[in-house]
Amino acid sequence: MKPRYVQRTITSILAGFLILTAPGIGAAESLAGSKGDTRFHPFLPRNSKDPCTKAYNAYVAASGHSAYATTPYMRVTSLYIICGSRLNAPSQKAAEELALKSCQATRNSYKVTTGGGCEVAASK
Repeated sequence: MKPRYVQRTITSILAGFLILTAPGIGAAESLAGSKGDTRFHPFLPRNSKDPCTKAYNAYVAASGHSAYATTPYMRVTSLYIICGSRLNAPSQKAAEELALKSCQATRNSYKVTTGGGCEVAASK
């Protein structure tokens, strides 16, 4: 009689663990809608057609590892913002490196000096 009770108890405990951990497994797969690790809040123009606003919104909507890099905005010295992003990279670190490269390439192509260099604002 005892082995049946032990077997039923173990089965019910394992079933409980499965029920509790199953929602966590599904949520970990998609990063869509998450702002991720925010290092600083990027300045975004209120114009929804602005390229940096579009890039940030695409970053938030991306379902994989992504990063958003931008130049820091200082009200007195910065006349504009330069940004770069990388969506759905193999890892968070790779996304950060590629977003920085994208931002720096844009900054170099326009040959401008801003209030600072490109920095990763957010990554996931």
